[in-house]
Amino acid sequence: MSVGDNDAVVVRPMEPDEFAAMRQLSIAAFGGDPIIGDLLDLLHESWAWDDQLSFVAARDGELIGHVLYTHAFLDAPSRLEDVLVLSPIGVRPDLQRQGVGTELISSTLPVLSQRSEPLVFLEGHPTYYPRFGFRGATDLGFIAPSTRIPRNAFMTFPLPRYEPSMTGTLIYPDAFWRTDAVGLRP
Repeated sequence: MSVGDNDAVVVRPMEPDEFAAMRQLSIAAFGGDPIIGDLLDLLHESWAWDDQLSFVAARDGELIGHVLYTHAFLDAPSRLEDVLVLSPIGVRPDLQRQGVGTELISSTLPVLSQRSEPLVFLEGHPTYYPRFGFRGATDLGFIAPSTRIPRNAFMTFPLPRYEPSMTGTLIYPDAFWRTDAVGLRP
């Protein structure tokens, strides 16, 4: 993938010693919002974090983007299912809208298809994420974890282990609730 001066962008798992740089990049990507830093800190310290699910985009060794998938639960009728949540995704402000976010998602979803989780969920823009294969989660029988999540923003990406009989309520990791990073706020 190329952006800017046609310099190659490499998407790869984040190295553990890159957390601070990724955190700083993510805060900048969200206009300096400190909640993003708090969310990342709490997720990083929690059961939901998996080093293999934190991906960065780098150009010339410098981090320019990040996408995080964390573990969550689907409260399905027969049992709890381990599922993934895509959040947050961020790109350095001067490189936004140049394809870095698209490359992060396009490069990482195939990696996730090799794992055992059946689904990836997100809250996102309803015209952006369908291009990657995300579908309306409510239409597939899933219940959002909060009434503040607009129906058309609650989406899921079925992975190979998904079965149409899987339904239920998505349960976010505690970090999303502690930072109030769920749903829309006025």
